Amino acid sequence: MNSRFKIGGAFALSALLFNSMAATAQVNQPTTSGYAEGKTANAINLYKQPPVAGFVESKTVAAVNPYIGSGGHGHVFVGASVPYGAVQVGPNNIVKGWDWCSGYHYSDSVVIGFSQMHLSGTGIGDLGDVLIMPYTGKVRTNRGTQEDPTSGYASRYSHAREKSRPGYYAVHLDDYGIQVELTASERVGFHRYTFPKDKPANIIIDLKEGIGWDAPVETFIRQVDEYTLEGYRYSKGWAEDQRVWFAIRSSVPVKQFMVFDGDTQQTGKSVKSTVAKGVISFDKSPGQVMLKVGISPVSSENALANIQAEIPGWDFTKTVNSANVKWDKELAKVQISTKDETARRVFYTALYHTMVAPALFNDHDGSYRGTDKKVYANPGFDNYTIFSLWDIYRSCAPLSTILHPEKVNSFVNSMLTIHKQQGKLPVWPLVGSETNCMVGYHAVPTIADAYLKGFTGFNAEEALAAMKASSTRDDLGVKYVKERGYIPADKEYESVSKALEYAIDDWSIAAMAKKMGHQEDYEYYKKRAGYYKNYFDSTIGFVRPRMSDGSFKTPYDPFFSKHEKGDFTEGNGWQYTWLVPQDVEGLIRLMGGDEPFTRKLDSLFTAKGYMGEEASNDISGLIGMYAHGNEPSHHVTYMYTFAGKQWKTAEKVRQVMKEFYFDKPEGLAGNEDCGAMSSWYIFSSLGFYPVNPANGVYVLGSPLFDKATIKLAEGKTFTVQALRNSAKNIYIQDVTFNGKPYTKSFITHEELVKGGTMVIRMGDKPNYNFGKQDADRPKNEL
Repeated sequence: MNSRFKIGGAFALSALLFNSMAATAQVNQPTTSGYAEGKTANAINLYKQPPVAGFVESKTVAAVNPYIGSGGHGHVFVGASVPYGAVQVGPNNIVKGWDWCSGYHYSDSVVIGFSQMHLSGTGIGDLGDVLIMPYTGKVRTNRGTQEDPTSGYASRYSHAREKSRPGYYAVHLDDYGIQVELTASERVGFHRYTFPKDKPANIIIDLKEGIGWDAPVETFIRQVDEYTLEGYRYSKGWAEDQRVWFAIRSSVPVKQFMVFDGDTQQTGKSVKSTVAKGVISFDKSPGQVMLKVGISPVSSENALANIQAEIPGWDFTKTVNSANVKWDKELAKVQISTKDETARRVFYTALYHTMVAPALFNDHDGSYRGTDKKVYANPGFDNYTIFSLWDIYRSCAPLSTILHPEKVNSFVNSMLTIHKQQGKLPVWPLVGSETNCMVGYHAVPTIADAYLKGFTGFNAEEALAAMKASSTRDDLGVKYVKERGYIPADKEYESVSKALEYAIDDWSIAAMAKKMGHQEDYEYYKKRAGYYKNYFDSTIGFVRPRMSDGSFKTPYDPFFSKHEKGDFTEGNGWQYTWLVPQDVEGLIRLMGGDEPFTRKLDSLFTAKGYMGEEASNDISGLIGMYAHGNEPSHHVTYMYTFAGKQWKTAEKVRQVMKEFYFDKPEGLAGNEDCGAMSSWYIFSSLGFYPVNPANGVYVLGSPLFDKATIKLAEGKTFTVQALRNSAKNIYIQDVTFNGKPYTKSFITHEELVKGGTMVIRMGDKPNYNFGKQDADRPKNEL
């Protein structure tokens, strides 16, 4: 869930402090229960937000509830954006711990401003760049406090006077009587402030404020002319060297502009310091003020050019409607038929969440700044950043190959370009920085999946070379993989998790090498893909850390989870025993065959035990020891199908959808992680899931909707129709595909993208024979 990362020094100390804040916040933060029922004074009816006057919304856009996941530990972004846009303009609270990683949490009631860039669903806080806040009264340059917001420029607000849509956000600042509205294009945040009459008004641009661990290093702001401001913000946080340039165009003349170094006013119209701030001030209410805020990874000139290219005029409603059209185009790629309006909202919100990231990281002219901090001209593809690879390689990236094939080549080329600039494929790239967050080299399955599915808009030989380079380094335990076939627990922390994740990546390299005809590479990585077996202790039926002398670690408790420098990454032996999506058949053999495997898997969902005081907060959404709130468990419910027990997969998948996805702020079981939690739901509600993230095989589960139609490339469609579907009728009885009997418990990507109709007849009792025969089971062939 990305609340772990690998850095040292003073920044590591700040990480420990932030983790301490997180623990405190979870004890003391206000409850999020009862929001949807309107039981709190700060509540709204989340089940149905009324349409926003003057804006045109499609049925799909209106079905999105951006507040889902904004409470609990979901950490989602709330604000305005367009699909995969560079800006995510929205509100910032005062960060009080882990649950404010996106800058906003539903339990809060104080806003300090509206920044142009946000993360969505991560377990680490960053961004929050170029914070802008309107307020009334005397000029104030500090943000204020939670207890006394107007000691600074902050304000109280209530959800009753707040509206959120994918491309529009609005809130009433209760302490100032100001109505704030936000919308966006790809690289421009568009703000509209309506001030009350007869009060002096101010707008602060605060370059000090960021989210989470983000802290400014150098900032600059200046007034260019009567309508234009520009500047930059360099910061250090999770992104160790972030650089963003901005330009701001005002709809009204800026007659009075003051600059501050921190809270100390400076002379002139520009200031460069660690914490530069600028204040636009009006002696009398200006009525309505609009600001267009362009951002750029290259320069302020490019940021201004982005404004001129994307929002040249001042028609706020037109911009909102343009954002709505863009969201509808993407959301409408899946049409569902269901009588359950709550399920409809959960589905389209999940689909929306899968498209907040990755984020564009270039200018309208195509130029961008690389991880080497050099500026590159238009490379011929859209450059992207914010790839939460440890999370999204499992299902979110495969979902893009179905719903967004036009973007896949750009995603891959963005990763290959990073390899050229930093000498390895990205691990967790964030706006021009490599965070090295989490374990594995998971750009590999993402690239391999694209290649194996027939995407050709990148250089395959270059891609394979980049994969091999990342998988043959000596850091993070890879040296021991090469030398011993396992990582000793007394030499490398999180050794088991690292090795198991590497085996998945190595399977992907082997599969790609085989298709490309690189036999030697294929044989080598095929062998490495099986190294997970070196951790399986057949005497206890669990994976187990190994020591330098080859022995298993003693003592060992598969329930125990040590968050910092333990043997597992955000998990324990119960959860990681199943992290073999690339060779489920091999794991079945290790466990003694179908029946022992099934019994062991059953026990995962009933096991109860103490994980220890230091267990990760990310181990959430528990059914026994199955942890749906964290991504390593996401494929596990589908593993029954490999043992011929597809009906058990159906049971567990329906249980997870029912218990862990719902229409409330706390409607996610764990961090959203840039679309990872939601992509599981999209796949599962449609009735299938990619257990192996790179072999193009989708394992059937239990479709949630009466009918779902996916719009594919070249005008084709793929439809899943579930007959007699209901909350009780969760079991597949039989299947036809394009009118012919279909006995397999999976479908391939190749079959799916050709288009057609799969009709699944559902029932309230299992058909034990469906998918039972070996020929009808999914395979992980190499």
